[in-house]
Parts: sequence; structure tokens; C-alpha cells
Amino acid sequence: MIDINLLKEASKKVLNNSYSPYSGIKVAAAVLTKNGNIYTGVNVENSSYALTSCAEKNAIINSIIHGEKDFLAMAVYTDSHLVKSPCGSCRQFIFEFSKDLQIYFYGPDYYNEFNIKELFPEGFSL
Repeated sequence: MIDINLLKEASKKVLNNSYSPYSGIKVAAAVLTKNGNIYTGVNVENSSYALTSCAEKNAIINSIIHGEKDFLAMAVYTDSHLVKSPCGSCRQFIFEFSKDLQIYFYGPDYYNEFNIKELFPEGFSL
């Protein structure tokens, strides 16, 4: 059983760790592994914008650093009214590690849930 509130709170807890001086948009993510562990990440921007790293990607990298690559769900939390789903780059990154991940997306006045297959229907990987 996936406790989506636990995932939401884990992402919300690290939101203020976001380094987002250029966009002003904070994003945090929490990924739940099949072992029951939760790993978080935040967006980290760079003045050379192509070097920016998204929260979803950082949460997955954090879990891989800890030896886990099997995911059950992800929560994404943002303070922005504009951001309503993972970006295209994150969709590909998520799909690389989970072809069936459930994603719960929270904004100030927004909630939606997606399956990565809905967001990235023609995804590609090994």
C-alpha cells in the first residue's frame, strides 16, 4: 500500500532547499522504492540554464546513490501555479528507471496523478 500523503510530506519538507534564484520556482520530489525507502530531491538551477537539475531527476539519483533502482511511486511538490507536470527531460529520466511509475503532482492550487506511460507514451530505453 502506497501512502501518498507520506510521499507528499517528504517532498514538501525539502521544498525550501531548492536552489532556484533564476526561475523563482521551487520544486521538490520524493520517490518511494520497493524496499519502502523514500529519497528526495530538489531543483538546483545554474546560470548556464542547461546545467540545471530537476527535482525528479535528483530524487532518482539520490536513490541510486543508495543502491536502489526499483520504484513504486513519486510525489512532486511545487510552489508554482505554472508547473503542472514533470518536464520532458524528467519524463525520459523517469522512464529509464520505471516504465510504470505512478506520479502524484501537487501545486498551490493543483493536484493530479499520472502514470509515466500517460506522460511519455512513446518512451524509449534499453
